Amino acid sequence: MAFQRRRYNYYNRVRRLLPLICAVSGALLILFALLSIFSPPPDDSDRRITKRIISGADDEKSIPVDFTVPRSGGRSDRDIWRSWNAEFFYGCCNASSKFPNAKAITRNDRYLAIATSGGLNQQRTGIVDAVVAARILNATLVIPKLDQKSYWKDASDFSHIFDVEWFVSFLSKDVKIIEKLPQKGGRTWSPSRMRVPRKCNERCYINRVLPVLQKRHAVQLNKFDYRLSNKLRDDLQKLRCRVNYHALKFTDPIIEMGNELVRRMRKKSKHFIALHLRFEPDMLAFSGCYYGGGEQEKKELGTIRRRWKTLHVNNPEKQRRQGRCPLTPEEVGLMLRALGYGSDVHIYVASGEVYGGEKSLAPLKELFPHFYSKDTIATKMELKPFSSYSSRMAALDFVVCDESDVFVTNNNGNMARILAGRRRYFGHKPTIRPNAKKLYKLFMSKENATWEEFTSRVRTFQRGFMGEPKEVRAGRGEFHENPSTCICEDTDAKAKAGNMDSRKLGKKNKKDGVSNDEQSEDEDADYEEDQTDLQDRGLYNGTRLDYDDASSISDEPELEEIVSD
Repeated sequence: MAFQRRRYNYYNRVRRLLPLICAVSGALLILFALLSIFSPPPDDSDRRITKRIISGADDEKSIPVDFTVPRSGGRSDRDIWRSWNAEFFYGCCNASSKFPNAKAITRNDRYLAIATSGGLNQQRTGIVDAVVAARILNATLVIPKLDQKSYWKDASDFSHIFDVEWFVSFLSKDVKIIEKLPQKGGRTWSPSRMRVPRKCNERCYINRVLPVLQKRHAVQLNKFDYRLSNKLRDDLQKLRCRVNYHALKFTDPIIEMGNELVRRMRKKSKHFIALHLRFEPDMLAFSGCYYGGGEQEKKELGTIRRRWKTLHVNNPEKQRRQGRCPLTPEEVGLMLRALGYGSDVHIYVASGEVYGGEKSLAPLKELFPHFYSKDTIATKMELKPFSSYSSRMAALDFVVCDESDVFVTNNNGNMARILAGRRRYFGHKPTIRPNAKKLYKLFMSKENATWEEFTSRVRTFQRGFMGEPKEVRAGRGEFHENPSTCICEDTDAKAKAGNMDSRKLGKKNKKDGVSNDEQSEDEDADYEEDQTDLQDRGLYNGTRLDYDDASSISDEPELEEIVSD
């Protein structure tokens, strides 16, 4: 009887609790429903990838890997807006006391004229080297003629792009410069036309050009780009730097508009990145690369590629594997995020028509929504004086890229090299060039890594490709990209600063199993491998090599024209 009474009391208590339990359960269900309705959707920038692990021939299972691309740049082991030890290096290109004044060595019966080739920055290299060539020949230089007939069909002449008066006066102690050839017998003097081989050194000019100059007194060197050796005496290398970094000044309208674009970018953010995307149809066609666009892509790029009859058929997959192709816009974005640049970073894009249009740009804009170009921060009316001239538009981009806190190049063409050298000379501002060969393999296998692993490997691969001081050994690569003769080190200031940071860096590298010396050698090896790769395919830093005698060069448009800017 007692047992039955206890059981009755138990059931009675449970019955009383049932309404409370139901009420609590109902409230929780309503709460979960509200949370599911009003909670924000997953971040669009998150990219979750599944990792496949194959344990046997027929046994395959999927394990989720956290490859979530964060919106922030995460923690970085460096200041992402400045180069390491940059404050201890500075540009130095003053002439030595042993470098005679132009008045003492210039012969009055020698006139050198040149006709440049390619886009703005390719022509710039020709102008710089023309001044040095005139100095070697003790000749008076005629203001260079710009290329108005090649791919860009730009009618601009020297005075439309550069300040002629400044150019002549700044170099007056180095080379005598005149605007046009003097008249001879009441008629305009017609110079003898010839070409010199690429990478022609001092002896080459003296042996090939000087005899003609002594006989005819006026010579015009055609297709004048990369016609001067990288290896010259220090005083001639410093002259190169005086021309490139001081004498060649854009005209006032270009400088004023360029500085206005920079001011508007600074108004939006304290720091900004300038990205030379170089993903235009002509660049992709020239490179022979393929980006998965099917038959339409192959047909479109193949049509453009046929403009250059001497280009041979490449294996697109091999091109990408060997790092000879520009990264896609998405790959550039992933690289930058891995290097520590978050979604709040502002990017200025210097680019022409991007292949694939907005569809190609969408992943990059998703990663970096603060995305601008000269067309978005300036009005059509403001750009009207420049928009019909490719060189003047390129000059505006040049100014913005030069003034940016970080410059990122997606290929190693002329603009990239010129700006890399200039940014080294003026304080080693960060200049990022993708280590495409190693990054390609990483991008292809990123589904097998977490975001943290991906980030670590990107940062490792990019050592030696960030524009740091002494990143490339003196004398290596193209002089316009690595003007080592014109960069001096303030050893006293460095000594006063002490070597504490160096010891810290050494400890850090030893934790990773890499010493400073070993790391330096690896970086230099990567750079040299990259340059050798280009030479092996008939290109040097994006420019066609041609060592044939001038007489054997045809008038067919040369390959370097397409990769100039």
